[in-house]
Formats: sequence, structure tokens, C-alpha cells
Amino acid sequence: MSGRIPQGFIDDLLARVDLVELIGQRIPLKRAGKEYQARCPFHDERSPSFTVSPSKQFYHCFGCGAHGTALGFLMQYDGLEFVDAVETLAGQLGLTVPAAAGAREEGLDQLYSILAEANSWFRQQLTASTEARAYLQRRELAPEIVEAYGLGYAPDGWDGLTRRLGSSAQRLRLLADAGLTSQGSRGVYDKFRARLMFPIHDRRHRPIAFGGRVLQADQQPKYLNSPETRLFHKGEVLYGLPQARRQGNLPRIIVVEGYMDVLALAQQGFAESVATLGTATSRSHAELLFRQAPEVVFCFDGDRAGREAAWRALEAVLPRLTEGRQAQFLFLPEGEDPDSLVRRDGQAAFAERLAAALPLSDYLFDTLGKDLRLDSIDGRARLADRARPLVQQIPDSAFRDLMVEELARRTGVRRTPAPTAPSTETTARPFRADGRSQAARRVQRTPVRGLISLLLTRPSLVQEIPQPVPFAQLDVPGVPLLLRLIERLREGVQVAAAVIEAWPDPAEARILLKLAQDSPVDEDDDDAVLRGELSAYQARLLEQSEQLVSQRLATADSPQQLSEADKQALRESLARRNALYRDRH
Repeated sequence: MSGRIPQGFIDDLLARVDLVELIGQRIPLKRAGKEYQARCPFHDERSPSFTVSPSKQFYHCFGCGAHGTALGFLMQYDGLEFVDAVETLAGQLGLTVPAAAGAREEGLDQLYSILAEANSWFRQQLTASTEARAYLQRRELAPEIVEAYGLGYAPDGWDGLTRRLGSSAQRLRLLADAGLTSQGSRGVYDKFRARLMFPIHDRRHRPIAFGGRVLQADQQPKYLNSPETRLFHKGEVLYGLPQARRQGNLPRIIVVEGYMDVLALAQQGFAESVATLGTATSRSHAELLFRQAPEVVFCFDGDRAGREAAWRALEAVLPRLTEGRQAQFLFLPEGEDPDSLVRRDGQAAFAERLAAALPLSDYLFDTLGKDLRLDSIDGRARLADRARPLVQQIPDSAFRDLMVEELARRTGVRRTPAPTAPSTETTARPFRADGRSQAARRVQRTPVRGLISLLLTRPSLVQEIPQPVPFAQLDVPGVPLLLRLIERLREGVQVAAAVIEAWPDPAEARILLKLAQDSPVDEDDDDAVLRGELSAYQARLLEQSEQLVSQRLATADSPQQLSEADKQALRESLARRNALYRDRH
């Protein structure tokens, strides 16, 4: 889908959806007061800490931190991309994504169609090829796996596919655009010939590319992948992902290096296996993986190339290790791969290997320290210097705190990392039986925070704030965030959760989420009560500004030493406060 979906359409979509119904179709919810609770679907837990607010239209887990709107839930639970989630939700509500923004790039539908035709032809050729079927038998692949993954065969011929599908100049151009043909001195010819074909699907299970493997050991190259096209970007696609997602809510996902590894593991009961497509694990891959499961196991060969691939995977996942996410690394004996091991040793033995996989923490510190003498000060200092930049990439979380502690234990170097976001919590953090800390439900109540909470509880109150905003020039912490929230709400947003989910700064989004959860008013209060609260917070905010100017006045040797800006701010603040007082009385 090209173009940008209008924000107004997304806001309207979220205002119409029943979040409780949407989530309740996927996990059992139980009413708890005005909210609903469940055990979190995104991490293992015994007591329910996952809450759904029907009035605020967002979900939040107090255990792992997962939160969002209906779109966020579809993306995280169903593993959809944003555009796919919008289209899914719109379809359920009987809405059409605006054509101006949602029209497909010209020719994409035809590309999908020609790739589907090619896939069908390859599958027909597999049925007709004695050689290809014999190869699958030698590799001990069951018919069910061949069917589930849609394997096919490209026969040994110059232009079999071209002659079958290229009936016109337009279709020949589509075949080339889809990466299925090439142009040579003898004309157009098939890119894939005499190869077992592995269709690569998008998340809607549509073929978007192919991988081809030779049947004879003396043929080169052993594997051939489609080139990148308008549909296929190998750094954003994982082979076997649609099949893995069919298993439902996955506790983990296994990343291997080859097509045959995925098939062999799936046949032995490890259907949660996927493979990168001849490229290093990217950050897009990492985010895609963690959308499917909270735990990712990278399974690579134990040779130098495998370890280099594992390290690149580690670098890709570090910035994605938010609360509840884990990464582990399994290195196989040199000369072995998952395909050969699981066929030789069986399911139980491979499951034992998975259980013994290295946690990311051990892999990181062991790798960085393997050539250092950690019994010396110099060695420990070098380990600290190597590890600190990597640890700092981990988002602010308990895991990051523990990684900092582990680095200090191994090196003796203790340094408190700079906080990644301003704290909105109180210092005391006692935990309740449901897993929530009282601090998470009770942030320090300042006028700015009170106004933000109030506006997130009832976005329509933004119409009660005068224009221009009376406190726009106040030098008070948090006012810039409040002003940006007011600007966003004035665009007509009806669901505050949509604002939080789309907020560009993740640290500020977490602050907004906590303030939304800690509203100073009851959601059922009438408008008069809420307007009174709004005026009271504005008055307190202006009073706070006066106090700041008064402090400057008190520390100055004489009033004349106040800057003209401070004097003007004091005059304006007093005038605005008097106006607010008259409005309230």
C-alpha cells in the first residue's frame, strides 16, 4: 500500500472498535471493576497483570510493559504489519481504507498474480518430476511438509516458465519485474532451472519470491534466491514465518540458516522455525521475530561464519530487548546443521540442545572477554570498555539493570548509566498481589501531570483550553509535552490511546501511558466536574510559574535585577490567574 493512511481515518477506526471484544476473541478476559484482566499473552505469568480499559481503549501489562490500542494488539498478537492491521480492523468494521492513501502502487496486484501463477506451475512440475520426488524421499521430507510449505520444482529447460506464462509483452515484463526471468543474448530465459523451489511468502501467505536448490551436488550455485523486487526485500522477510504463525501464540521462535533446516525441524515438531534469506539478521528481522514470540533462539553452525552471523544477530536484537523479551544462542558442532542433526538424533535430542542454549548475557560477555586476561585490571577494564556501548543499547528495563550489574560483577567497574527517560514514579515501589506497583498507579501529581492525565481521560476537554494557550510561554517542566498533547488532541482525536501509541518519542509515550493510567478524576464524572478540575489545574500551573519568578526575585539583590522576560512573565501570569479565578467564580 503506497501513500500514508490519513491519521483521521485511523483515529476514527480506533474510536469505533470495541477493544474488549477484539481482545476477548483471542484470550479469556475477566471483568475487574471498570476494567478487564487476563494473564498476559506476551509473557509467562501466574497472576493476571494484563488489563484492558474499555473507556480509554488501550491495553497494558504491568508485568512486561506491553501496551497499545487495537492496532497495537493486532500487530503484537497476530504478528501483522501496521498497514495489514489497519486493513484487518477496517474490514471487521465494514470500513474501506481511503483509496487516495491506500491505492496500491501500479502493477503490484499483477505482480502478486503472476507470482501465484508461477508457484502453481512449479508445484505441478514437482508432481510430474520423478527426479525431484526422489530427492525429497532421500531427504526424508514427508508429503505433509511438502504441502504445508508449498514446495515445487523448476524443470531443466531454457524457458519453460516463460513460455507458459509470458503470453504477451505485458506478462513478460511482469515476469521480469517479479524476478522470475532474465534477458540474455538468446532472449528471455527462466532464472530458475533444474531446482527444487521454495516459495517465500509474505504474512498473508502470498508468494512474493522464491529460493531454488539444485538436486545434483556438482551444480552451482547450490542455492539461488529471487532478486529484490517491489514486493520482496530480503532484510524484512523470514522464510517459514506464515507457517510458524499458524501454530498460534508462540512461546518462542527458532532462527536457522537454511530452507531445509526449517523443513526438517518442522517435521520433527519444531514448526516455530524460520530462516533468514541469505542475509544477516537485521533490526527489521529482530522486531519481526519479537512480534511473534517473547523468546528467540538463534541456531547457527559452530564454525567461524556461524559465529559471525550470531554476533550480527546479537547486535540486531539488543535495541529490541524490551521487558519480557529474551534471546538465546545455540551453536551446533562444526560440519553439522539442524537438518542433519534432527534427522540423525531425533526430536528429543534437539530439544535438549535448545534447552541448553546460551543466554544472550553469557554469549555477549564470554565473547567479548575470550581473548582477555580477566584476572588483570587491564583485562577487566577492556571488557568494560567493550561491553558498555552494547549494554547501553538495551532499552531501559530490568534486563538492562541486571546486565549492568553483571558487567560490574565481572569487571569491578561500577558506573550508573544515565536514565533513558525522565521518571514519573514515586520513590516507594511496593508491589501488590496483582503484580502492579503502587508507584505505577500513583505518579507525583503536579499541575502539568494533572492536566495531561485529565486530557487523556477526556480528550474533548481540550476545547475548554483557551487559544492561544495561556500557559504556552511558562518556564515550567513538562509544559512543552503538554502543549504538544494539546496540539494533537485539537486535531479531533477521540481515543487517547491512539495518541500514546503514535507518539514519536518512546520515552515520552511511556510517561503519557502512566499518566493516563493515573487519572485524577473518575471517567464517569460529568462535564461540569471535569471542567472545574481543568480550571483548577490551570490556575495551579500559573501559580507554580509565579513561584518560580518569585524565587528569582528573592535571590536577586534588587527587583531591578530581574530580567525583562521575568518581569513580563510575572505580569502576564498574574493577569491570567485573575482571569481564571473570575471564570471559576
